[in-house]
Amino acid sequence: MKTLINKLAIYASYAFILLFTYAAGSKMLDFENFQVQLAQSPLLSAYAGFISYAVIIIEVMIAGVLADPKVRRIGLYASFGLMVAFTVYIFLILKYSDFVPCSCGGILEKMGWTEHLIFNAVCVVLALITSVFMGKERAHGWSRIAAAALIAVFSAGSMVALFLSSEYIMKKENNFTRRFPHHPILEEQSFDLGVNSFYFVGNHKGDLYLGNPSNPFRIFKLDSLMQKMDTINLNPGSNFRFKNLRYCIVQGNLYGFDGTVPVIYSQSLDSLSMPLVVRSSNQVYFDQLVAVSPSQYLLRVEDYASKRLGIASLSLLEKPQVAINQTLLSNKADGGFEGDGKLLYDTALGDIYYMFYYKNTILKLNASAKIVRKMKTIDPYDKPALKVKKLKDGRSKMNQPSLLINRNMMAYKGLLFNHANLIGKYESKDLWKKNSVIDVYMTSSGGYWGSFYVQHRKKNKMSQMLMTDHYFYIISGNEIVRYRCAQTLTSSFIQRE
Repeated sequence: MKTLINKLAIYASYAFILLFTYAAGSKMLDFENFQVQLAQSPLLSAYAGFISYAVIIIEVMIAGVLADPKVRRIGLYASFGLMVAFTVYIFLILKYSDFVPCSCGGILEKMGWTEHLIFNAVCVVLALITSVFMGKERAHGWSRIAAAALIAVFSAGSMVALFLSSEYIMKKENNFTRRFPHHPILEEQSFDLGVNSFYFVGNHKGDLYLGNPSNPFRIFKLDSLMQKMDTINLNPGSNFRFKNLRYCIVQGNLYGFDGTVPVIYSQSLDSLSMPLVVRSSNQVYFDQLVAVSPSQYLLRVEDYASKRLGIASLSLLEKPQVAINQTLLSNKADGGFEGDGKLLYDTALGDIYYMFYYKNTILKLNASAKIVRKMKTIDPYDKPALKVKKLKDGRSKMNQPSLLINRNMMAYKGLLFNHANLIGKYESKDLWKKNSVIDVYMTSSGGYWGSFYVQHRKKNKMSQMLMTDHYFYIISGNEIVRYRCAQTLTSSFIQRE
């Protein structure tokens, strides 16, 4: 029996030498891809840089030790420990990860994850038997079993610790490493709008509503099959002179606003043939609006005295009342550049956010324009990289191009979607040239969910986006594109009655 096990140990050593040498060599030959794959791992993303080197070095060292008969038992112990770690890694991937990534190179790249698990389990058993029972001595049998048990506990515990630590870093203290779950959106259908000046107004009962600045008293309804677009003429019932009349839909109501005109229009989508209701904004001028209800609004305003952007709470319950928070977005009188960003409204949950263009901060607000919570995007820029010059007439202008962090944003059912502008670690520049990158954040935990690519349509980049229960829509050039959302994405929605 001992002779058989000793021969098995020799054959197992040769097999592990072949396995580790080939695996390390394939990783080295395509190191950049191996590092990218590790960065996409839901378990090891935060440590991709260190682990990509460590795994190759360990595999080469173990192969070298196994080649020397004098220290072969140590090599088999090391093989056992490494294969335990790999096995636990695959088990965690299959059972506890948010998504299943690609494999990490070598021989196993040709296998599925279940086959990985079986292959590794066989290797663990083979390394355990040969490391414990090889040789002629019997006196140290229990001590060897104890040593193998300690190695197994250490390897498994280390992998679990890496997983928990990496998840915390990725979701809470991200070091600018993006993860791209497989196919969270799949292109389904497109529609030619004819011109490239449309924007999303919202959706209602499966239909999409669009606006166009060149037709300020019309909105356009695209049916749920994306085959027919109807024009809806609006009756403002007033003679105001507008500069940029825009619309949004909240809870089945259409709201129209132009910050240069101190009124807000509202009307139910079911009665658009009637004149739009005019609601006074009490001489408050603004450029962004969130309609919390027909009588409660949040507005982004500019305080001309302090030259700062602020958020105003407007109540129209009895007589118009306005309360402006002047220091919420910025303390600097720089013409509003530092505080520039987008006011967001999660229509499904009634939550309000403000996301900055030039820094990694996200604010959750209440209806009184007070901060409820602060969150961060995954990029490292917590302060705007801006250089502002004051002109003789008192105006402020940026005297050099600024570092734009976030391009566009939207909120839906507890997720924030951010059109990112900066490339992260281990990412392909070629893919960035061909795609827009959307980062997704979970508002419940304030953490990072993952990212996905939206391919450019010919030479046109995505300019608008809209999320619904089942679909992700974009406008790119003169085309509107619908993508079906995978369950990996929609399962993160917060469902609230």
